[in-house]
Amino acid sequence: MGTLRIRTDQAKPGMIAAHDVYTSNNHLVITRGTVLNERVITKLQFYNIFGFNVYPNPQTEDTQEESYIETLRNSKEFKKFNRTYVETVNKVEDSFNGIVHGEEEINIDQLFENTNRIIREGRNGTHIMEMLHGIRNYDDMTYVHSMNVSLICSIFAGWLKLSKEDARNLTLAGLLHDIGKMLIPKEIIAKPGKLNTHEYEIMKSHAIKGFQVLKDQSVDISVKYAALMHHERQDGSGYPNGFSANQIHEFSKIIAIADVYDAMTSSRTYRKAFCPFDVVENFELEGFIKYDPKYLMVFLERIVESYLHNLVRLSDGREGEVVMINKLSLSKPMVRIGDTFIDLSKEHNLSIEAII
Repeated sequence: MGTLRIRTDQAKPGMIAAHDVYTSNNHLVITRGTVLNERVITKLQFYNIFGFNVYPNPQTEDTQEESYIETLRNSKEFKKFNRTYVETVNKVEDSFNGIVHGEEEINIDQLFENTNRIIREGRNGTHIMEMLHGIRNYDDMTYVHSMNVSLICSIFAGWLKLSKEDARNLTLAGLLHDIGKMLIPKEIIAKPGKLNTHEYEIMKSHAIKGFQVLKDQSVDISVKYAALMHHERQDGSGYPNGFSANQIHEFSKIIAIADVYDAMTSSRTYRKAFCPFDVVENFELEGFIKYDPKYLMVFLERIVESYLHNLVRLSDGREGEVVMINKLSLSKPMVRIGDTFIDLSKEHNLSIEAII
């Protein structure tokens, strides 16, 4: 069988990898003979694999959008939520531009009300997370991501049983954490691919720039620290100061988790959104070193619980319902397919490919 060299953005479900594929650091990504599906293709994009050899499948067809998402997006409830969301994001964009360019002071009450308008459209935190899942294909501009993180932080505050004042400050911190990106050149923010070393250093400066924008504003210090520290990590591997553990403000630790979750479950110009169960698995593998376990464990448990009884597609193409959460392996729940129950924690060759 002949092979074909393709770019990763040309990969289609049904193609078969003709060789083992490694990263530049010699990390094995997929093995020879792997049948490509959306999950595998996303994995290749995540590891910045530019190209590889495949055995082409001439009968491969583009996958169609799943019926669950279509049903969700066509519901009156979602359309009302989406309308409020879009109107609010436009207001946030105007506010950010005014704040960054020194044309207006931060109006805390107005910013908080922006998030609350969307919160009021949902029945509870789980319902809002479901609605957000329906808008994941929107362009992930800075203000859209900031609104998503703010909504997640508002829900997260409830899970953590924070006081009303702390919940308000955490919600505002989530909204303003990336405001420094408004001062990063648009060609870097919107670049459809991996940043080079110089571009990445410029991008990283958004944390300090954000703090500088907020430092003289009349907002709680936790909001200012969130802009500065949301890329710091427990093990000291983050930026801009390489802070670790107790050096990092508590709200910054919480926002770091919400920030990464939203970024990975949102579409980018160079990759599709990751399935939430893939993101949970990634957190389980590496997260407890980089993120505070007392926050991460609560977040992962509640996120996975929000997908209980959702329909999912497995990596072998079968579809079923998530019926039980495995707290020892949150990314590997029990799935019912017809009369068969599949414990994904015991099926090492199976995983959840998509929520449908």
